Order: sequence, then C-alpha cells, then structure tokens
Amino acid sequence: MTPTETKSPSALLKLLGVGFGIAVTIGGTIGTGILRRPGTIAQELGDPWLILSVWLIVGLYALLGSLSVIELGTMLPKAGAWYVFARRAFGDFAGFLIGIASWFGSIAAMAFGASVMGEYLALLFPALSGSIRLVAVFILVLFVAFHWLGVGLASKAQEVMSFLKAVGLLLFVVVCYAYTPDQPLDFSADNSLPIQGSLVVALLAALQSVFYTYDGWHTAAYFTEEDVNPSKNLPRSMMSGVLLIVAIYLLVNLALFHVLPMRELAGSKLAAADAIQRIYGPASARAVTALLMISIMGIINAQIMFNPRVLFAISRDGLFSRTFATVNRGGTPGAAMLLTAGLSILMILTGSYGRFSDIASFFFVLCYASGFASLIRLRQSEPNLPRPFRAWGYPVVTWVLLLASLAFLVGVIIGDRVSSAYAIGFLLLCYPTYRVVKRLNR
Repeated sequence: MTPTETKSPSALLKLLGVGFGIAVTIGGTIGTGILRRPGTIAQELGDPWLILSVWLIVGLYALLGSLSVIELGTMLPKAGAWYVFARRAFGDFAGFLIGIASWFGSIAAMAFGASVMGEYLALLFPALSGSIRLVAVFILVLFVAFHWLGVGLASKAQEVMSFLKAVGLLLFVVVCYAYTPDQPLDFSADNSLPIQGSLVVALLAALQSVFYTYDGWHTAAYFTEEDVNPSKNLPRSMMSGVLLIVAIYLLVNLALFHVLPMRELAGSKLAAADAIQRIYGPASARAVTALLMISIMGIINAQIMFNPRVLFAISRDGLFSRTFATVNRGGTPGAAMLLTAGLSILMILTGSYGRFSDIASFFFVLCYASGFASLIRLRQSEPNLPRPFRAWGYPVVTWVLLLASLAFLVGVIIGDRVSSAYAIGFLLLCYPTYRVVKRLNR
C-alpha cells in the first residue's frame, strides 16, 4: 500500500516487516547505557562472573517477556502495545492509565535523550556548549520534520541507524580484542574486587542498573497494526532483536574486561571511552562520542515513531481528544506527534526533563507488570481469542515475570521515593481526568 492509498484519516499504513521489527527493537533498546553503566556495575559487584550473570539474567527476563508480548501483540494487532493490552484485559480506565503512563514516560525519555545528544554535540563542537538546550530542541524539530514525510522513510532510517549502531558496537569489540593488554584478565584467578556492604544489596543495585539498559525490548509491539503480517513477523523480529541485544551486551562487557583491569573499570564513568583511549590515546575518545550519538539518534527515532501511536490509539478509542486520532498521507499520526514532541521540547526548555525521567522509570516498570497481568487475565477471560503465538511456559513463566516486575517496581519506589511519590500522584490524577474526557467524548 502506498501513502496515497490511505482510505481513512485514522488508518495506519501496512508497510512494515521483519527487518524494521528487528531494527526498532535494537534501536529502541541499545542506548548509552551499555557504554556508560559497566563501570558502575563493576564497582558494585567487582567480579566478572557476577557481572556477566547479571547482564544475562536481565537478558533472559527480556527474552521471556518478549514471548508474552508476542502472544498479546499477535492476538491484538493494534497500535499502542501496553495500552491496548490493558484496555482489553481490564477495561477503559486501566487502558487509559497505562496508556498515559507509557506515553508520558516516553515523552520524558525523549527529552532526556535529545538533551544528552546536545551535550555530546557540544563535546565535539565546543562552540555549542552555551546553547545545549536550543540544540536539543533543534534536534527534536528536525526529527519531527523528517517523520512528517512518512512512516516508510522513517522506518528505513531506523534500519540504517540500528545497523550502524550494531556494527559500531561489534567493531568496538573487535578493536578491544585486537589489543594485547599488559595484564589480561584471568577469569580463573581470584582478581575480583571486594564488595562494599551486602552482596544482596549490591546484586539488586546492579540488576536495576542493567534493567534500564534493556528497556525497549518490547518496542516492535507498538507497530503490529502497520506490519504486513504480524502473526509471522512479530515473533521473528522480537526474538531475533532481543537475542542480538543480549549477545552485544555480553560481548561489550567481555571486551571491556579484556582491556581494562577490574579496578580501573570500577572507577570509570564512561568505560568504552576509557578502553579506546587505552588502545589509541586520548584523541580517540571522539570515536566513542560519535557512537554514543548514533545510539541516541536510533532511540529518539524509535521513540518519535512509537510514542505518538500510543496517543493516537487512546484518542481513536475515544479516551482522549479525537484530534489526535488522525494520520497524514505518509502514515504518520501527525497531530499526536506534534503534541508529543511539543511536550518534550517544553521539558527541555524548562529543564524539568531530569526529574520527569526519574518519574518515568516508575511508569516503565508499571507497564511491564500490566502487560504480564493482561496476558494472565485474557487467558482466563477470553480463552477462545485467536492466538497465532502462545507464550512458552505459561502460566509459570508469566507469573514469574509478573512477580519480578512487581519486585523491580518496589525497588524503584525504595530507590527513589520522591520520584515515585510524584508518579503515584500523577496516576491518582488520571481518574478524574479520565472521567472528564469520557464526559466530553459522549
């Protein structure tokens, strides 16, 4: 179908396939975390086997979680992901609450990503250092203008950026292993650092750190309505994408272990840059900065594609203004994208994106829990719904994932009580807002 064949102003175009699904899974997940977090995690755990185990455990969570989302996405192939699942399972208000939480959380994440990209541009071009906020706004404006041209072009751009990101990280791994360190890390030796405090507390802190680097594994589910064959393509794209992410994360960690002694890695704020500088000298840090920028661009591109579709879906169902349930000739939910990007820009200009990003962590984990709960509910309430794909290991695996997500949610609340209080307050305001919207849309 071409853009000119759109039959309705609220109809999305079926243009996407497996390649895009893999690309948006990788692009929506791999950001700066894999290049920045290893130092923090090394400081918390100090042992290479423990570190790799944590990355693998969270990777397993993402892989098993993707199986549940694939069942939901192929059963309900509509734009909106978590919103669609929660509304079908628990009703309009639950859908509204989860949809708004998902949408608002990604608005904050997009503002944060654009601001970080502005900071990295200022590192490459010092003349921009006094105008980081304006640079961040300009970045989002450029993305909006580009995406207005249509989903076909935006999806190809996602594929290119995700490919460059994956190749860049794999090249980083190859470069690290081509280097011969003075004292290579010996996994069989007792060379770990002592853990400061409780092992359990250190493991929980490391798990939370790694958990956020995997956020985005579900991104392909937002586009099932636009997939030419979601029943076949979603399982292929999500499982392939998550497996590639897990492999890349483990390889990058192994590469860092190869170049940097554990004590040096544990003190690093940007481990990838320190590793490259160890090999090629201080001037080489610009290469890591460029890779960071490509990673951020891929995430922003994915966010500005999927997040307006959440607002579009909510609006189409009459739970928000129907103004935002329109699609332009290129297949982009234009009005929803303008509001989404506009609120991100407002956060950048007011400098509030940092606080809102902290609040968003609560929302993201809440959405995960709602997805697993939705699968359990729909298996019970609508057992006869067509299910082209069934989650492996149900119900045991799904219940374990739900309990793990709730445990992470408790960890978020304990770790940042102020932000969590704001998030809960925001959710409480959702009910009167929902009632008002329902009354206006009668």
